[in-house]
Amino acid sequence: RTTTISLPPSLYGAALKLAKAKGMTKSELFREALRRYQRDEQEWQALAEYGRRKADAAGIRTEEDVERLIDESRK
Repeated sequence: RTTTISLPPSLYGAALKLAKAKGMTKSELFREALRRYQRDEQEWQALAEYGRRKADAAGIRTEEDVERLIDESRK
């Protein structure tokens, strides 16, 4: 499918330079950028879920719990 996006001039210029440097078309550059964004978001979501599970298992519910555990580990 074809779509149109709006970019500020500085970002558009940066995209043109990057596409040229990478030997890509603008469309290829934006597709790759979106794929990477999706992958990064999925990885961050997985990491956040892992952290939530570990915190739940350790009984960590608040920032105060985190600070208390850090203080205890330093003693």
